[in-house]
Amino acid sequence: MTLPLLYSLQHCPYAMRARMGILMAEQHVLLRAIKTKNKPPHLLKISPKGTVPVLLLPNGQVIDESLDIMLWALEQNDPHNLLHTQDPLALERMLELIKLNDTQFKPVLEKYKFYARTKDMAQIYYQKACEEFIKQFEAKLTTHKYLIGDEKSLADYALLPFIRQFARVDKHWYLQSEYTHVRAWLNEFLHAPIFTKVMAKFDLYMDCGEEF
Repeated sequence: MTLPLLYSLQHCPYAMRARMGILMAEQHVLLRAIKTKNKPPHLLKISPKGTVPVLLLPNGQVIDESLDIMLWALEQNDPHNLLHTQDPLALERMLELIKLNDTQFKPVLEKYKFYARTKDMAQIYYQKACEEFIKQFEAKLTTHKYLIGDEKSLADYALLPFIRQFARVDKHWYLQSEYTHVRAWLNEFLHAPIFTKVMAKFDLYMDCGEEF
């Protein structure tokens, strides 16, 4: 194997995050598209927890956390300076925001998505709970163009898939909500060519036996 091998799931926000990091770092990998219900034995062998994304490097190292994959890619090459290396405190601020997203916002978002189909008080409760985090993002984007400053960063790409999920749960409400800066920020990323590449659909590896 001469290129890193990435196992990925089309709409998984963590897999999307990893693919964005790899693309923004201009790294070449072999991609194996999978489905949760039909996991390749090789994936389970190299990462027994069986979740994606999983990146297998040519030296045998396995990276099976999405943020670690992003950091690995950007450490190889960061042409857009997403790590803001000129600011020694920038990465710490990015990681704090990503931790807030992953440990606090994401669990509430999952409940909001689940209860959205019920159209009852539970949906409203979890929508309000999600808003406590969206308000924080809105405040940051009111102060500067992106989540960390006036230039794009690792944090923007790491949070993008989750804020996108939030926006899609109740589109009508979201489009009329007070979060104008979040909407503008999200629209910019969703309409960028990089997002089209990130969401390109590949044949399933277990169906075709090919990587891309």
